[in-house]
Amino acid sequence: MATILATPGEWTHVTLAGAGQYDPDEGLAAAERAGAWSAWRQAMTTGPETLVALIDRAGLRGRGGAGYPTAAKWRAARAQDDTVRHVVANGIEADPGALVDRTLMELDPHAVIEGAALAAYAVGAHAVHVAVKAGYQLAVERLRAAVAAAEDAGYIGVNAMDRGFDLHVEVRPLQGAFVLGEETVLIHALQSDRGMPDQRPPYPTARGLDGHPTVVNNVETLASVPWIVRNGAEAFTAAGRNGLAGTKLVQLSGTARHAGIAEVPMGTPLREVLERVGGGMAAGSTLKAVLVGGPAGGFLPESALDTPLDPAALEAAGAILGSGQILVVDQRACIVELGRLMERFMSDESCGKCIPCRIGTRRLYELAERATAGRPRPTDPQLLQALSADVRDGSLCGHGICAPNPLTSGMRYFADEYDAHFTAGTCPAGVCQPLRVTTVAATTAH
Repeated sequence: MATILATPGEWTHVTLAGAGQYDPDEGLAAAERAGAWSAWRQAMTTGPETLVALIDRAGLRGRGGAGYPTAAKWRAARAQDDTVRHVVANGIEADPGALVDRTLMELDPHAVIEGAALAAYAVGAHAVHVAVKAGYQLAVERLRAAVAAAEDAGYIGVNAMDRGFDLHVEVRPLQGAFVLGEETVLIHALQSDRGMPDQRPPYPTARGLDGHPTVVNNVETLASVPWIVRNGAEAFTAAGRNGLAGTKLVQLSGTARHAGIAEVPMGTPLREVLERVGGGMAAGSTLKAVLVGGPAGGFLPESALDTPLDPAALEAAGAILGSGQILVVDQRACIVELGRLMERFMSDESCGKCIPCRIGTRRLYELAERATAGRPRPTDPQLLQALSADVRDGSLCGHGICAPNPLTSGMRYFADEYDAHFTAGTCPAGVCQPLRVTTVAATTAH
């Protein structure tokens, strides 16, 4: 479990409101004392339409990275002419080293289950599938215990709360590649099919799990719902900044003074996150860049740290919100080498369904490999830019669309470092060790 970092007292806790307020192993009574399932009882008396309208007013958007309006997704599924609907809680934290969702599920499993139940009630679904990475054993155990306790208490199950609403919740540990976090791939995995994305439309809200309307929400999104029901839409809106509603869990790592997970207001500038939460740079380190969004994210320099935690603003800057990972990089790192490592990962994790991603990411990695090995070709910089555009525009899902980000953002903000690798075959940071070919004069045999 990651360290929970302290945040300024004026910042509101939403998804971490119950974290540390009860011990998940102490049972339902302890969770109820911390407020668990009170939102469920309240929503069952006001009805699903009121619940959807509340989430709409609150401005809740998906916390999995895309930032799609949650109420719009719920309404789309609710409007389908089908008596069978599903809700999938996406707890597949695909980014390597990411611990945001895992920490949330371990510290407050009832918030995730209650939020998923509220989503099911809102869309008229009678089945919830909580998808969790198989390696998250403690999270799986605590989620299953929370489900069992809620069933025993009559909150969920047959005729939940004596309201004539049946709700079955299952926790599904899954194994799979990085792309498993994409919603259509996740649906295939739940059906025990090969993990590959679907062309959209139709979207899962129209045809998803087993061909029925399906809402896929990240577990952090769902954990926000009970808090909104208890505290109101206006309180959630006020928790954000710069016109954005609510909060976001972020994970600081690298050369920040303090590493761990923190809940910060949406719209908070990256600079403030680093300074007020991360404590600035570790001793002896000078900030060079931050990688925002994991291996599919982008490298931003110090001059871009006023970019807010906002999916649209981060995308414009060349990064993504993604899982909320913020990797802090100091002066000892080579941005070209780091971009090469990220591109290698994205290439290795491609599912292979579409050619732009399957072949394009491998070619991008090879371009970066040539640069770090000291054997670039004169046309490589232009080829990298053109190929990145082809991969981004031609890929089927977000994996390929975002795959070029580490390289394109590096070229955008660290042009001198890329130029040194591509033109002179040198590494200003002294990290890359290019192969050198020495000409040896011919000797005459005696």
